[in-house]
Amino acid sequence: MSNGIGKLRAKGQSVWCDNISRGMIDSGELGRLIDLGVAGVTSNPTILMRAITTTRDYDTLLAALLETGLASTPCGGREDLMPIYEALVIPDIADAADALRPVYDRTQGVDGYVSLEVNPKL
Repeated sequence: MSNGIGKLRAKGQSVWCDNISRGMIDSGELGRLIDLGVAGVTSNPTILMRAITTTRDYDTLLAALLETGLASTPCGGREDLMPIYEALVIPDIADAADALRPVYDRTQGVDGYVSLEVNPKL
């Protein structure tokens, strides 16, 4: 690879994307980044909130959650939001992990991961 990511990789540095969204996955942008040499992805509640509030990528899933009643529960605290957060983020994490599987296999588990901020109560 002659791009900047490839040059960093040649020096032993793994480059991760500190952003993930349904749109990146569905559009192929994540795959393009992986092809350029990105070796992992991170996600957290702030990244998800930004994706929800600045795109329409989650509208369909949010509508489905409303139909099931999951997203209509009165929120007395952050714990009440966890089922909604998990229903939105877990498919993204699973699909990103699937996209990174060839990196994981090629590097024998050195790279190819998706990092997700975990609820500290767990």
